[in-house]
Amino acid sequence: MAGTGITICGMGSYLPDNFVDNNAYAQIVDTSDEWIRPRTGIVTRPIANGETTWRMGAAAGRRALERAGVDPKEVDLILVTSVTPDFLTPSMSCVIQQELGCPDAMCIDANCACTGFVYGLDMARRYLYSGDVDTVLLISTEMLSRITNYADRSTCVLFGDGAGAAVVRRGEGLYGAHLGADGTGYGLMFCRLPLPASPFTHNPPQPDEIYGRPEPDEQLVMAGHEVYKFAVKAMPQAVEKACAKAGLAPSELKWVVPHQANIRIIQTAMKNLGLPMEQAWVSIDHTGNMSSATIPIALDEMVQAGALQRGDKVVMVGFGAGLTYGAAVIEW
Repeated sequence: MAGTGITICGMGSYLPDNFVDNNAYAQIVDTSDEWIRPRTGIVTRPIANGETTWRMGAAAGRRALERAGVDPKEVDLILVTSVTPDFLTPSMSCVIQQELGCPDAMCIDANCACTGFVYGLDMARRYLYSGDVDTVLLISTEMLSRITNYADRSTCVLFGDGAGAAVVRRGEGLYGAHLGADGTGYGLMFCRLPLPASPFTHNPPQPDEIYGRPEPDEQLVMAGHEVYKFAVKAMPQAVEKACAKAGLAPSELKWVVPHQANIRIIQTAMKNLGLPMEQAWVSIDHTGNMSSATIPIALDEMVQAGALQRGDKVVMVGFGAGLTYGAAVIEW
């Protein structure tokens, strides 16, 4: 697919300055740093303290535009991915549009769970090659503290808040992506809204995998072991298929930028790919799992650290609720 690729012109991110370490969690649930760190790889994570999801996204987007040298008025499409929006409506992309001053931009929100940035990158490419769009501002912003169950010691220690953004345009480098989903696992990771309570509603909810379960509404529920089994299989397969579409072997990759859900998932996925851990960018120790914001935040870290060089072949790969999965290969 050479000649139909994309260029990431600028990256930006935003992390709250309120970092919460493992010892703080030991004060609210039965856990410890000694338990959390080896099992997850997490030492600390940022938690929003007054920020809103859209404001974090706008801050990341502004930095991406500044680093790309792109005037906000040049943006044709703002694409925001999140599972934790501030509103059911309006879309966060519309709110961010007015904040950043992008008056001619289309605005779309997408919920693809933790795979959101990868899905969003592929969506951006398709719009770019439609002929109507020249510049896309892709923002992934999450406030998982909004839906975390802080009484559940197995999940509450995993999540952080933050946003990452990329300015995307057409490019000449290689590109390949493989996206998919397995909806049969939709009950393995979910956050349920309350049932309707209108004066005209009298029947109990129609039974399914989620409604009728005892867990509280508006809090994240996850079957960790089953999600782990899915992730360590889906991630390597997505990378291999994306690489095949781009016309290269996984061994030709310089970097793997995985969703930062759990250090053991990353280690096993890299082993299944036959690649050394040194080629995986790991930021989970200080970010935790930020759903769709994880990968662009990691990319921004790599840029700021000088780890990405022109011509590097990079794959971004994620998985999440749905169950969704996907990988995208680009040439930096």
